[in-house]
Amino acid sequence: MSDTPVIGVLALQGDVREHLVALATADAVARPVRRPEELAEVDGLVIPGGESTTISKLAVLFGLMEPLRERVRAGMPVYGTCAGLILLAEKILDPRSGQETVGGIDMIVRRNAFGRQNESFEAAVEVRGVASPVDGVFIRAPWVESVGASVEVLAEHDGHIVAVRQGNALATSFHPELTGDHRLHELFVAMVRAVRAE
Repeated sequence: MSDTPVIGVLALQGDVREHLVALATADAVARPVRRPEELAEVDGLVIPGGESTTISKLAVLFGLMEPLRERVRAGMPVYGTCAGLILLAEKILDPRSGQETVGGIDMIVRRNAFGRQNESFEAAVEVRGVASPVDGVFIRAPWVESVGASVEVLAEHDGHIVAVRQGNALATSFHPELTGDHRLHELFVAMVRAVRAE
C-alpha cells in the first residue's frame, strides 16, 4: 500500500479546485468526488466552502448523503471549511428549508454568523496544534454556537468558536485553501495517515 493517502474533495459546488491544489501541496493524492463509487475509493474527504443548502440538496440528489453519513460514522477522516463546517454539524440554528447535514461533530452552528458577503474579512487566527497564526479568510462565515464534551475547540475569533475537532472530523469557519498557507491541510493529511496506519 502506498504511503500517500487519497483524499477526495466533495465536488458538487464551492471552491473545489483550491482544495485539490492545497491537498496536493500537502503530499496527498487529491480527487474530486461526485458519486458514491468515488467516495468509496478515498481515505478521507474535504467538504469545501460554498453554499451549504445547495451542497446539501445536491448531495441528496447525487445519492451521496447517506454514503457520506455512513463513512463519517465509520471513522473516515473529514475536514469541512465554512459551508463544510455547517454540513458536519449535528444541528443548525437557522436551517434553510430542506437543508440536511452529514453530522459527525457534536456542535450547533449559526449560518452567515459573521455577516453577509460584503462583510467578509481576513484575520490572523491562533489554531491549537499549528505553530503560528493562520490567515483566516471569512466569507459569509458561520460560527459554532456550542459544542459537546467530546469536541476540542481549536480556535476562536472575537469570542466565537471558529475551528473544532472531534475524533477524525476537523472543521473551520474560514477558508485556509484561499491563502497559500497549507498547514491546516497538512494537519488533515496527517490525520488521514494516522487512520490508514491503524
